[in-house]
Amino acid sequence: MINTTPRRILVTSALPYANGPIHLGHILEAVQTDIWVRFQKLKGEDCVYVCADDTHGTAIMLRAESEGITAEALIARVNEEHQRDYAGFNIGFDHFHSTHSVENKVLSQEIYKVLRANGHIATRTITQLFDPEKNLFLADRFIKGTCPKCKAPDQYGDNCEVCNATYNPTELLNSRSTLSGAAPIEKESEHFFFTLPVFTEFLKQWTRSGTLQEQVANKLNEWLEGGLQEWDISRDAPYFGFEIPDAPGKYFYVWLDAPIGYMASFQVLCEKTGRSFDEYWRPGHDTELYHFIGKDIVNFHTLFWPAMLSSAGYRTPTGVNVHGFMTINGQKMSKSRGTFINASDYLAHLDPEYLRYYLAAKLSSAVDDLDLNLEDFVARVNSDVVGKVVNIASRCAGFINKGFDGMLSSQCSEPALVAEFQAAKDEIAAHYEARDYSKALRAIMALADKANQYIADKAPWTLAKTDKSSAEVQAICSTGLNLFRLVISYLKPVLPTMAKNVEQFLAIEPLQWNSVDTLLLAHRINAFSPLLTRVDPDKVAAMMTQVESSRSPVGASPARDALPNTPLSTEPIVAQIEYPDFAKVDLRIARIVNATHVEGSDKLLQLTLDLGLDATGKPDIRNVFSGIKSAYDPATLVGRLTVMVANLAPRKMKFGMSEGMVLAAGPGGKDIWLLEPDSGAQPGMRVV
Repeated sequence: MINTTPRRILVTSALPYANGPIHLGHILEAVQTDIWVRFQKLKGEDCVYVCADDTHGTAIMLRAESEGITAEALIARVNEEHQRDYAGFNIGFDHFHSTHSVENKVLSQEIYKVLRANGHIATRTITQLFDPEKNLFLADRFIKGTCPKCKAPDQYGDNCEVCNATYNPTELLNSRSTLSGAAPIEKESEHFFFTLPVFTEFLKQWTRSGTLQEQVANKLNEWLEGGLQEWDISRDAPYFGFEIPDAPGKYFYVWLDAPIGYMASFQVLCEKTGRSFDEYWRPGHDTELYHFIGKDIVNFHTLFWPAMLSSAGYRTPTGVNVHGFMTINGQKMSKSRGTFINASDYLAHLDPEYLRYYLAAKLSSAVDDLDLNLEDFVARVNSDVVGKVVNIASRCAGFINKGFDGMLSSQCSEPALVAEFQAAKDEIAAHYEARDYSKALRAIMALADKANQYIADKAPWTLAKTDKSSAEVQAICSTGLNLFRLVISYLKPVLPTMAKNVEQFLAIEPLQWNSVDTLLLAHRINAFSPLLTRVDPDKVAAMMTQVESSRSPVGASPARDALPNTPLSTEPIVAQIEYPDFAKVDLRIARIVNATHVEGSDKLLQLTLDLGLDATGKPDIRNVFSGIKSAYDPATLVGRLTVMVANLAPRKMKFGMSEGMVLAAGPGGKDIWLLEPDSGAQPGMRVV
């Protein structure tokens, strides 16, 4: 049955930057979005999914220049590559566009003019660093030099990766342009600003309206209480983007027109389908708007974007769904080393359904990071999808095909069990709706376990030894295949290709969400063929070998782009040291006597450590900040032992002085391990 009063829903995912290929970080977000959209469509909702390439900015201009082509040629080529890779993972966009389009230019300029007319655009002269050889103003990521705080060399223009200090680019010592190597000079320029502080009270209410996850709203509240700053929305020529009206040589900063690209992409879809653009983007209509984004771009989507929309007379999002970063085998990526996994690398070796299932099995509605542990990936997909789900069909189909000419029985032998599977529909639907896919899949796999147990208990293979045409064998296997059909109905948002193959095998119309309300009785099926083969660990290894071979040389450090914290290297590159260097490290056992959360930090805990007595006989108590918050509740740490670097120079951090470094083991995330209190070690012991 199709929903007679469908919801009208517009969904977007973050726009991939056209300066590089689609990687598994993009795929994480696209799969999360696609599952939700497919679920809505299966329910009969009027749900559409649009996206586009983010195509503007200095990075695009410089890359095109380095390749000897126009920026337009570059983004056209990348757009084809992006759409190809997304299609490879069965991402069902209703329209995929580009921010470098007529539609986006018109909308961006119109919205800017309304902001200006409403008094929400300010102008003032600012001083920036300028590359005299390249003849352009330098963004922070194109400047390197010596940190003004700790004097660490080769740091970027906005923050130090050694001491975590933040500063203005003009404070950097011995600064140089990463584009030409020239020493930048200071130069003045008039810039245009969006008066974001005017919207503080509006944003305080909007961010607490239920539109955001609580964790995100709490983080935004810190920024709101700390005071918002005006947002610089202009860039000077040369720049690849849209020129600001009435301001020759001035261009919109890429982040002004990028989210408007959602609107432009949808506008093209409206022209194709007859939908009303205003019904989805103007207030007062019974429509819904959802954005799926990563946590690194929260400020753009939950501060600047709703404020702009409000000023320009457009509706704000119904929901902004934020997810964490992806890691691989517990390792964060290093883009400068080229060790992350591109979508094309994966598709050259492995079935996309494997990754769709694995990601769904770990995704929740929280903002947690997600680790693609390749060993667990192989084991879980093989166990769940092949060993449990496909196994139901493979154990039953042969008996039906051979003994009964493919004909299912006219009734199921276990109506109570079948009814239990059907009754799970509402619970599983609620999990999908809430984006708690891991909970949905746990419930579905529990059903698959029950189906396999039913078949094992009935053992049709034993009955078939005496009578292959037994009505009991037919009833048992027909019941098994009906349970299988129900499981596949629930899995269809996650495994669309496998579901399509099942529909062909069962000779049925495409499954809908309400298909579980009916059964497949007195129906002829087709011959069974393998629906999904097991993940081959050798193919996973071959993929990682290919990734490793494409790694950039150690020390390479191209300018950072708009896509931080995504795919990752499985083996970090480290510089070798000699034994005398290692011998200088003083590793000692310490007891944790107190542990507290660090306000304002998502990763750190503040630990008070007891190292026993120092050389003078006094208690050696240290304060250390440690990034183990994802793994431990502070209350559970008191009394535990850990190993610390006791002779590390104290380091001044944003939250205070850290007097050492705690060591821990594990792949990261929630899997970080310290010593237990009964290990026999005592505070102050040296680790040798």
